[in-house]
Amino acid sequence: MTAQPIYLATTLFAAMWACAPAPEATPAPASSASTQAAAPTNRIDIPPTVRRNLGITFARVEARQVAHTIRVPGAFELRPLARHEYRMALPGRVQLLVDQYDPVEPGDILFRFQSPAWPALLHEVIVGEQEIDTALAEIEVARAKIVEARRKLELVRARIAALAQADFKQADLESEAAELEVGLPRLDAELRLAETLLVNARRTRQHAMHRAATAAGLPQDQLEELVVIGGERVPAYQTIDWIDVRAVEHGVVEALAVTDGAFVEPPAAVLSTVDPTLLRFRALALQGDLPELMGAVRARIVPPQSPGFPIGDGVEAAMTIGLESHPTERTITLLATPEELAPWIRPGFSAFLEVVIESTAAPALAIPRSAIVQDGLTHVFFRRDPKDPNTAIRVEADMGVSDGRWVVLHSGVMRGDEVVLAGAYELKLATQRRTSEQQGGHVHADGSSHADH
Repeated sequence: MTAQPIYLATTLFAAMWACAPAPEATPAPASSASTQAAAPTNRIDIPPTVRRNLGITFARVEARQVAHTIRVPGAFELRPLARHEYRMALPGRVQLLVDQYDPVEPGDILFRFQSPAWPALLHEVIVGEQEIDTALAEIEVARAKIVEARRKLELVRARIAALAQADFKQADLESEAAELEVGLPRLDAELRLAETLLVNARRTRQHAMHRAATAAGLPQDQLEELVVIGGERVPAYQTIDWIDVRAVEHGVVEALAVTDGAFVEPPAAVLSTVDPTLLRFRALALQGDLPELMGAVRARIVPPQSPGFPIGDGVEAAMTIGLESHPTERTITLLATPEELAPWIRPGFSAFLEVVIESTAAPALAIPRSAIVQDGLTHVFFRRDPKDPNTAIRVEADMGVSDGRWVVLHSGVMRGDEVVLAGAYELKLATQRRTSEQQGGHVHADGSSHADH
């Protein structure tokens, strides 16, 4: 006989021996309680060890408007005012002091640049100051000339009056007095001209200082503040060689538009920052839902179902209907601004917008749809025993309306109960196995079952 027939014969004999009834002469002694089959039960123990090993989590039964809630998918995006750009005011060589994704606060130095146009701006300021000094001197000269001419006129007139009392006439004095009196308007005009030059010089300097303050990103009074350099007090703008560009808003460096050390012409962008807290949620709703969404101003943003997010997590939001509509996809835009932030709220993160439409119906008790598992032709869930947190009760689901995330239950739960969320499928398998053991029999290696003898 070959080896293969011997192997088949041995396997067949072993299978027949396994199915043969046990000899009656050698029963193991046992108590009546151990030989009696366990009574069927819908309870299953879930001690802390089991909950930890299976990763079991729970969700509370909530009263929700499931039948009157419209859930719309969407994603978070930055609001238009969340981004701020920093550009070059003058041509120059750039030195970057921050990197991408660095957090910045108002007043932090983002980059500095050295510009050949900066000395030209300072020259305009200096020229303006020189013109001011010149105009002030010309005003003093014009005023002195006027005072001098008027004083001479008074003296000439006094001599003429004195000679007239003595009955002497001085034609040359009278001619001199007339000449002085005629020249007074010219001297007044020279004074006004000097005052006009002073006004123009101050405007020229003011304009140059404004340009310098804009290029440096500093207040004008700070540029004009006197500082001590080498024992001499000089304006602060004369000590600036590199111009520092500082952050004006809280945010994060989004992108660097130039490389470190590059020579950049204005008004090119150097970098941009974003405020990650200035977000809004953009969702696309069906145009058929527009009549029900009209007038809705409140909504709730909820994260997608994931083990890392609690099923009841979400934030309240103020909602408006956007201007955009898609004629091919037949959708409309909904915009919602969250009233508070959560760790999962960030640009590009997908979530759902829940809008409760107006209804007079009372909220119904509901549980997460993922807490219900199918067992054959029925659906079951596991309710945590309120009196024993280490026990779960298998309940056949009497389901009502569902929105895909929550499902209404007509019976089997009360407000405040907890149901198994993660781990419900494993508990279903455990209850199936126990039911099979209670019914008796065993399963062969080929998958067929055989009742106990």
